Amino acid sequence: MIITSLANPTIKALRALKQRKARDEQGRYLIEGIRPVAEAIQCGAPLEMLIVAPDLLSSAFAHDVITTYAAEGGKILTVSAAVFTSLTEKEHPQGLAAVGYIRYTTLSELPPAAVGWVALVEVADPGNLGTILRTADGAGFSGVILVGTTTDPFDPAAVRASMGALFSQHIVRTTWNDLLAWCRQQQIALVGSSDRGACDYRTAHYSRPLVLVLGSERHGLSDEQLADCDLVVRIPMRGRSDSLNLAVAAGILMYEITR
Repeated sequence: MIITSLANPTIKALRALKQRKARDEQGRYLIEGIRPVAEAIQCGAPLEMLIVAPDLLSSAFAHDVITTYAAEGGKILTVSAAVFTSLTEKEHPQGLAAVGYIRYTTLSELPPAAVGWVALVEVADPGNLGTILRTADGAGFSGVILVGTTTDPFDPAAVRASMGALFSQHIVRTTWNDLLAWCRQQQIALVGSSDRGACDYRTAHYSRPLVLVLGSERHGLSDEQLADCDLVVRIPMRGRSDSLNLAVAAGILMYEITR
């Protein structure tokens, strides 16, 4: 059976997942695109179902993914091209999406890490968050810790920018005080970043595992948060700009830490 009506109750509930309020209420989010869906399945991300638009689907790989998923008991929702397009934000949808269940890890559930984690304090841009998830995965970090009021890691822009890293990285939501207490209890160093840092990031000694802490795009870390850090490093700025994009700064620091 193919769903063709835009007014179908199931489709309306899925379309609402573009908004954070609906994602929070339903505990679900959308994953769009062949590669992200395949990554979600390969990483064992908790999925409710795949959404398939046969008229848009031309990839043999995607057909294999769907066949394997269905053979293992996975649910398939088949929709028309028009219905699928109403659910997506891509200009040229590929005909494959998935509905995932939102899951967070707690600090106490985090497994040991060889390098550490990235903590983002009040990060506001979902694209930045998704890019940092992708870079953390590439650099060998084990997860991203979201501190305070942050953007949604399950926002469509964050899901796209993560390029599948959303499904392999542990994601934690917590408060600054709880993060600080956990780091002290586990004897894990907090490494902050600020233009007021006393140490050039290239000459610092990084103990592992650690938590690399970056502040919001607009305000950075507060004086109190910087004082709580065991080490604060700076990235030298040689031009007129006084700061870097958050995701760029995170990438520079993560790869220096693992160098």
